[in-house]
Order: sequence, then structure tokens, then C-alpha cells
Amino acid sequence: MTRIKGNIEKFEMKVPVKIYANNYILEKIRLDRTLDQICNVACLPGIKKHAIALSDAHQGYGFCIGGVAGTDAEDGMISPGGVGYDINCGVRLLRSNLFLKDIKSVLPNLLNTIFNNIPSGLGSKGKLNLGYSELDKVLNNGVNWALDNNYALEEDLIHLEENGWLKDADGKLVSQKAKQRAIKQLGSLGSGNHFLEIQKVDQIYNESIAKTMGIYEKNQITIMVHTGSRALGHQVCTDSLRSIEQAMKEYKIRVPDRELACVPANTSEAQNYLKQMACAANFGFTNRQLITHWIRESFQNTFKKDIDALDLHLIYGVCHNILKIEEHEIDGKKMKLNVHRKGATRAFPPGHPVLPSEYKSIGQPALIPGTMGSASYLCVGKKKAMDLSFGSTAHGSGRVMSRAKATKKYWGERVKDNLSKQGILVKAASMKVIAEEAPGAYKDIDQVVQVSHDLGIVEKVVRLVPIGVVKG
Repeated sequence: MTRIKGNIEKFEMKVPVKIYANNYILEKIRLDRTLDQICNVACLPGIKKHAIALSDAHQGYGFCIGGVAGTDAEDGMISPGGVGYDINCGVRLLRSNLFLKDIKSVLPNLLNTIFNNIPSGLGSKGKLNLGYSELDKVLNNGVNWALDNNYALEEDLIHLEENGWLKDADGKLVSQKAKQRAIKQLGSLGSGNHFLEIQKVDQIYNESIAKTMGIYEKNQITIMVHTGSRALGHQVCTDSLRSIEQAMKEYKIRVPDRELACVPANTSEAQNYLKQMACAANFGFTNRQLITHWIRESFQNTFKKDIDALDLHLIYGVCHNILKIEEHEIDGKKMKLNVHRKGATRAFPPGHPVLPSEYKSIGQPALIPGTMGSASYLCVGKKKAMDLSFGSTAHGSGRVMSRAKATKKYWGERVKDNLSKQGILVKAASMKVIAEEAPGAYKDIDQVVQVSHDLGIVEKVVRLVPIGVVKG
């Protein structure tokens, strides 16, 4: 198949494109440029096996969001558009031994406490006062920095993807502008689709696997955190794109879409990007860790019990905008790939060597959040994921409506009132954010997850529904 840009230049698709969807999902995907974007990805030099659009796919920058691609780790392309601007945006899930009956009467005060403890909203600043040398330690060491400074438990690191630390980070390569934008933001939620949710267990599909992760009964309370690397990731991506766009001319690389700017992995520009991306990823890991620390403090202050007494322990934390060098099987042979996950969650199967010992038998926990008016899912990776999706699954509902269109269609106050009638309290920095994030602006999360479940990429374990939401 051939991709044609402006009827001037032809680009050959080097691998097939696979779209994982049912009829409902495919109808939504066709509303924007998702199919064009994933076909353009299939034209990248060095791409292997297939280019994938997952069931939450929608139009993004370069790659569609919900896109996965693996390129040869030696000389295949590395594209910042395959990670995006919010580097290491991700999700983590905490369990508790509280139940709906324990929390219902204190929920409004608890939400206020969390909202006051954790800065949120566009341009929000964290509570820490870091110098640049200390920021470099965060960029280089990730959640290890949080552990050293009493913001993490040792077990937290065990239950994080990559243990909360990409080792190739080099803070010296991150621009001063990126650091200036980031230095006041560590430990803040940000805006857009980022959220903190207090949830209740709605359905348990596999009791044995759920118990392994500390989930036992319906109405048990969990807490989900969703945010990323804030302005740091945005600036790292901006800086890297500028450098890589210039280098493409030198290396005579042509792509169907300028947003797919890329360079071979063995070039200095690619290696610099990977090291800077790792810094932004480490910032994202640490950002979610500080938020976790203050959530724990909020619960402790509300219930006058410590972390162990409340069982406020981390089930798992995942990234969903990241590039990893991983080993996968291509044409019967194992090889290392640059796996770009853009709005995609890693979902490794049982027995994979990177998993924590207690999850080796069940597979990696994969978190797929929905909207503040629907549900989120706790799943586990399955063996077929390695063949079908480079061990990846959907990362959320996936938008069907831009934020601008959502604000024209929905009134924030009305959305908030409707959610309240459903038993969902929302605390947000503005009514505009609530309108932008109205449930109707997203795909049906149940259908998005069902596609991955039916394919055997993941197995549904627990369905969680929000009872209290903090939006940026």
C-alpha cells in the first residue's frame, strides 16, 4: 500500500497497519485523522512487524494517540511524535481497606483536603522549593529521589514500571528553559484530563487475581492518580523536535508528515532525545509519587490512622507516553526494538522478567482509566499481547470531541450537577475544565476495554467507579 502526500511524493508502507476496534470504536476513529496518522507511521524507516492503533485511538501530534510502533533499536527511527508532549503521562492505583460506608460522610471534607494539599490547574505550582541542583537529582534519579527524601516507601518503587527510574537520564542535556518551566511544578496535578479519583470497586471479574492485588470486595475504596511531566515534558519535546527536524535534512530523511520528524537510533540527536526524555519521565514518576504522598497524608489526617492501618499501598503505576528499548519476537527471532507507546499502556504477560515477584503469576497490572462519569479498569496483561501489540493495551477512553467543541456543547455547572446526582462529587480548578472533560467528550470506556479483553491482550479484573474527583 502507498501513502500519498499532496499528490507530490509517494511513501511506501513498510509494515501492515492493525486497528483493534469493534464497529462502535471504528465509527469513532473515523471521525478524525487517526487512520491517516497510523498509516503514515507504517512508512517510517526501520519499523518492524506492524503499526498499531488501539481501541482508544484518536488524532494526535504525528502518531495518533493510542498508537504503538516498534523500530529497530540499532538503526530504526526514533520519533518524538511517537511519545508526545506529555512525556510519561501515566496512572497509578492505590488500594485501601476502607469501604463506601466508611468514607461517604467525610467525602466532601476529604476532597477539600486533597484539593488543598495538591496544587492543580493550568500553570499550577507545587509546594516544594527546589534549587536547580536538586531538580537535576530528580531528573537523574526519579522516584529514588523521593525515597531519599521520605516521600516514598521502598515498596512503592517495586510496584512502578521501571521502578520509577529510567537510568539513561542526563539532566545536563535538558535546556535551562525546560528546567525553569519545571522547577516550581513538581508535585502538582496540572490541567486537562489529569485527575485524582477516589473510587469504589463496582465489579470483580476474577476474584483470585484481584485478591493478589489486594482487592477483595465490592464497594472497597481505591485511589487513582493520573498526571505527567507537566511543562518539563512539553519543553523537552519542543526542544528535541527542533533539533531532529534540522538533523533530518542532514540525514536526508523524508516522512509523509512533518510531525513524524525522526532520526535513526544510532545518531547523536536520537541518543540526546532518549536521555532528555528519560529526565522528563523521571520527573513524571516523581510528580505522581509526591501526589501519592500527599494523598496518603490527607487520608491519614481524615481517618487518624497510619498508612498500614489504612492499607494505603500502591497496586501498580504505569506510563502511557513513553519510548522503551524492549526485546520482542520478529519473524521468529528475538530482537531489540524502540517501542513507541503514545497513549498506550504496557501490558506484559505472566512470567515476564520485569514484573514484581508477586505479580509474576498473574501478569502486569494494566490501568485503563475512563471519564469522571463512567468507570476505570484494573486489568492484567496476557500472553497474546506480546504478539498482537508489543505488550500494550489502551490507555483510557480516548477523546471523540476536542476540548473546544466540548466547551461549546457542555456547561461545567450542569455537568457537575449531573455527576452529583449520580453520587460523584467533583472538585475542579474551574467550570471550564469540567466542561472540557465532560463524559460525553470521550468514547465508552466499557467498549474500549472490552476490545482488548476479547483480543486476549488483557484480562479484565476489576471495574472501578468514581465517587470523588479532583480535576486540574
